[in-house]
Amino acid sequence: MTRCSVRPSPTTEAVTVQRIGIIGVGEIGRAIVMGLRHGEEPGPEVLLSPRGARIAAELAERYDGVRVCADNQEVVDGSDLVVVALRRQDWRAALAGLVVPDDRVVVNVIPGVASEELRRVLATGAALTHAIPLPTVRERRCLTVVQPSHPDADALFELLGGALPVADEAALNVLSAVTSTQTTHYAFLATLVSWATDQGIPVADADRFVRGLYQDVGRSLADGTRSLERLAAEHETPGGSNERVRTTWFDQANSGALRGTLDGLVGDLHGGHR
Repeated sequence: MTRCSVRPSPTTEAVTVQRIGIIGVGEIGRAIVMGLRHGEEPGPEVLLSPRGARIAAELAERYDGVRVCADNQEVVDGSDLVVVALRRQDWRAALAGLVVPDDRVVVNVIPGVASEELRRVLATGAALTHAIPLPTVRERRCLTVVQPSHPDADALFELLGGALPVADEAALNVLSAVTSTQTTHYAFLATLVSWATDQGIPVADADRFVRGLYQDVGRSLADGTRSLERLAAEHETPGGSNERVRTTWFDQANSGALRGTLDGLVGDLHGGHR
């Protein structure tokens, strides 16, 4: 297993750049724009590439200070910091011929593409950092992993919920693998609803109950003074039903299978695959 280390995030009060460009306006690009406009402050000007034209047009119409550029070069030319949020299968063609001056800051959020690979294609001496923003940045509700730390990139993601600079690409890949468990969690909840429905509970009631149950779990997670192990212990009675499900379903074999899946995913990320 690749070993890695995590550094604590520096304290950052505000975005330090005046113009942020986004190349590739898909789900993550949209979430970043929405997050930048989520607070009371006006925020920096945002320049959008025409890729993802429908979403880009909607954002420009909805928010002041957001506009769509004619092409990617116009985005770069007008921005201090450029977020590259392209799909993995499109990024090389989309960036072909792009000129990125050395005084720009480039934030790479392309899944599975290492920053050194992106730098080779861009052929630039610009500061380049890799980040893993999640869709919840639109509500400023999640940490974004950043590697390497850069004042402007860190400040951007501090505004969007928090920045977590890590020491190296291996650390970034580990936390990227962790993000890949989200849909499994939703599928777990859907299975609970399905099982309850099979037992005769109306589906709307089962769905409402499960959502409420795990929203309470989310509120418990907000208390950073208690470890995850302590939270589990505090929700269990020795010999009770919670302990029974945990020890008979999420047993050592299932825990090992999850770890093995994550190990394989990290290996793929390290090799440049997704």
